[in-house]
Amino acid sequence: MKIHDLITTTAELEQLCERLAKSEFVTIDTEFMRENTYWPELCLVQIANEEEAAAIDPLADGIDLAPLLDLMCENEDVLKVFHAGGQDVEIIVNMTGKTPHPIFDTQIAMMAISQSEQIGYANLVESWLGFTVDKGARFTDWSRRPLTDRQIEYAIGDVTHLSKIFPMILKKLIKTDRGGWLNAEMEKLADPSNYITDPSMAWRRIRSQGRNPQVLGRLKALAAWREGEAQHKNIPRGRIMRDETLADIASHPPRKQADLAKVRGLSGAWRDNDIGDRLMSVLEKAQPLDKSEMPEKMKRGAPLGKEGALVADLLKLLLKIRAREIDVAARLLTKADEMEALAAGLRDLPILKGWRYDVFGRDALELVEGRLAFAVRDGKLLMTHIDDMHASMEEGLAEDKEPASNEPATKEPDSADSAPDESTDAEQEHASQ
Repeated sequence: MKIHDLITTTAELEQLCERLAKSEFVTIDTEFMRENTYWPELCLVQIANEEEAAAIDPLADGIDLAPLLDLMCENEDVLKVFHAGGQDVEIIVNMTGKTPHPIFDTQIAMMAISQSEQIGYANLVESWLGFTVDKGARFTDWSRRPLTDRQIEYAIGDVTHLSKIFPMILKKLIKTDRGGWLNAEMEKLADPSNYITDPSMAWRRIRSQGRNPQVLGRLKALAAWREGEAQHKNIPRGRIMRDETLADIASHPPRKQADLAKVRGLSGAWRDNDIGDRLMSVLEKAQPLDKSEMPEKMKRGAPLGKEGALVADLLKLLLKIRAREIDVAARLLTKADEMEALAAGLRDLPILKGWRYDVFGRDALELVEGRLAFAVRDGKLLMTHIDDMHASMEEGLAEDKEPASNEPATKEPDSADSAPDESTDAEQEHASQ
């Protein structure tokens, strides 16, 4: 494979993308920094196909990334392959408003062909290629220039190895006939709404006790305000205020700005600074959460009552058995909260639709509704249908009632038993006396 020098000009990038546009697939990875910023700072892009690979410097003076972004988002003929690519895709969405398409994530694909829940890149390489990746440059400051040869070599390795692994994964997916399972998962990756933060929805990520409309209304207003402050200043939202502090203020709002100095997690400066004034203004304008936005209330206790938690535990056990049987990651089939919802009586769930229903959901529903049971056979824990179990028991009982094949159906009398009674009437009469 040809490895190019670090690309720092638009002309070089155009030539590279023109060649890559003729490929069936390209593998992509990025290096970025976001510890001190709200928006991730793109520092390096690595891309490869089966013949060549290159690292692109987005911080180079005068470089225009348009050829690369067009290849990512406008070319439907080239499959874009990532490994755990959520943050990589987020960066592209921030730059273009679009996601790479069509898209494929090898971490998700591994869940369909093995029991690996979220396999890391180093483990992926070791599993498929048999060698250990050098992690020495993993935590480097990618924003500093110049980049060292070791940094570039490490970064390009992420896509060159992946370009060898992807065809192997694809071949196994085809062999197991599970490629269709991933279509919906990959389309989720390609949905830009998964990467664009709507400030009005930010409150849903924050844990808050209760369903009080006034409290949730303040929580929604405060979360949206914090998101806007963080975006404007380009700093992590936690630098404005931690989730716990925000939820505490929503539950116990201060009466005046001076009281902000008493709030745990805020400095004394909030009592009279501008940001504290803006926060108080938000609280004053906050409205109770509309009924249409209220979180769905779990139907706890119906129809399973206090046994619901135990039923959920049985579903988790069933999940482990099924994942082992078909060699698939349990996380790809369902999650704990969905099984708890099923145990609580909810039925409009992903687990009861599509291929998940065929693979796991049908049995999960039958277990909840009492038509499936656990059994131990040859030392292994298995699932069995109640009807089959009853039929097996009845068959066993019937066999127990049948006489052994090597014994006569009726007992022949012994010769002594069959001899006629030769005693005389006189002897019988004497015996009776």
